[in-house]
Amino acid sequence: MEGDLNLDLPLGIAAPLVLLCLLLAAYLSAAETAITGVSRPRMHRLAQQGNKRAEIINGLLDRKDETVSAVLLGNNVVNIFSASLTTAVLTDLFGAAGIVYATLAIGVLVVIFAEVMPKTWALLRADRVALMLAPSIVVTLAILGPIARGVAWISRFFLGLMRVKTDRGHDAGEHADVLRGAIELHGEDLANDAAPAEKAMLRSVLDLGDRTVGDVMTHRGNVVLIDADQPTGAIVAQMLAAPYTRIPLYRGEADNIVGVVHAKDLFRAVKAAGDPDGVKIDGVMTPPWFIPESTVLFDQLEAFRARHEHFAIVVDEYGALRGIVTLEDIIEEIVGDIEDEHDAIRRGVTRRDDGSLVSQGDVPIRDLNREFGWSLPEGVATTIAGLVLHEARRIPEVGQTYAFYGFRFEILKREGTRIAELRIVPPAAIQTAN
Repeated sequence: MEGDLNLDLPLGIAAPLVLLCLLLAAYLSAAETAITGVSRPRMHRLAQQGNKRAEIINGLLDRKDETVSAVLLGNNVVNIFSASLTTAVLTDLFGAAGIVYATLAIGVLVVIFAEVMPKTWALLRADRVALMLAPSIVVTLAILGPIARGVAWISRFFLGLMRVKTDRGHDAGEHADVLRGAIELHGEDLANDAAPAEKAMLRSVLDLGDRTVGDVMTHRGNVVLIDADQPTGAIVAQMLAAPYTRIPLYRGEADNIVGVVHAKDLFRAVKAAGDPDGVKIDGVMTPPWFIPESTVLFDQLEAFRARHEHFAIVVDEYGALRGIVTLEDIIEEIVGDIEDEHDAIRRGVTRRDDGSLVSQGDVPIRDLNREFGWSLPEGVATTIAGLVLHEARRIPEVGQTYAFYGFRFEILKREGTRIAELRIVPPAAIQTAN
């Protein structure tokens, strides 16, 4: 009876049906690739701009599992139907050999015209294809959605029997990795000289939630402090000599910070009084704002905005002075060093002709990584001297050389137990020398 059915199916009817199946399979393949490869951030932006098709795509992405299941179901059905139809017709024409002919013919047609071509097109133009096919995908989901849900339920049931978890929760770490990966890809295919700087800024913005003020503060060893018990004239002289507009004041010992004086406030008060000794420093200084060194940079940035302040005193868990942090320190963590006419000209790093660098020990590792594209670890120490001490496990002597992370470090100068200056030979310079 089956043979009679095949004989009654003319080639003139079978061929258009197979062609129709191939067209449907091509459409479904393109829809599957487009819906899985579409950029959700871009669709969200287009939807905010009033693009109705982008709104449809966002709705489909909210039901992505169901949408992809429906498209895959339809694709498999039309492919199986086209294969069966071709096999029936060719078997009727050529007998048993028709099975071989049908397998070769439908295999080539499906792979080229129903799989590779539409998927390649959709992969290269995922957003555009998704927007184009959005209404038809909705129709496909409406027709095949109920069946697809049933198939998906059966699949999850058997996966559950094999103790495979099918519930996928939101993984913040995974989303962050995706975002960082997108940042790393930014500008890779463009001749854009600004791309490395842009990538560094974007990476730094993400890092604000992972870094603390202790990583970016000015250490107490480099902080200018003024004794509040001095005559006001002496304080004015020290303010004029310092390259800063805000300076902490202490009494008795450096850890006893009693206030912060702003140069403008002090000079304005001296001008109004006509004599520095006629100004009481307690009436000019502002109360200090103490923050723990474990404060996250993003939280501190928000605190600066909320308090309308640019300056904070950093203390440790015992209340001892650790340093100071300013709004500029956090901004520099994002955009890089900002130097004005009062900043020191020396940046702490000098290049040599042989490819090595001479660096001050207090240069932050992060600045070196950002400036030279290195990947030295930033979690074990803040400064390059701290990294050498961490790896050496001892106080090195002048002239000693260490090698780790592919770099070579030579101690050039030491001040007490502190590494004041060292020579850094990056991997590229080491290979050139060899």
